[in-house]
Amino acid sequence: MLPTPKCFSNKRKCIHFLGVKQADGTEESEILVCKAFPDGIPNDIAFGDDSHKEAKKGQKGDYVFEELKEE
Repeated sequence: MLPTPKCFSNKRKCIHFLGVKQADGTEESEILVCKAFPDGIPNDIAFGDDSHKEAKKGQKGDYVFEELKEE
């Protein structure tokens, strides 16, 4: 099981975060995905200090961090 990523922890809560994907249906193949990175969120964004406020080379579309507004 993957640790909770910063991009969707209590710190950031990005609206583009999609969750965990298991390529072969097992925990060993788990990756974190979002609209910008459907093949896996880079570790520096998911767990590091990069808050992804600017589009990155290799990402899909022009999705960047947007905070989820909780009501």
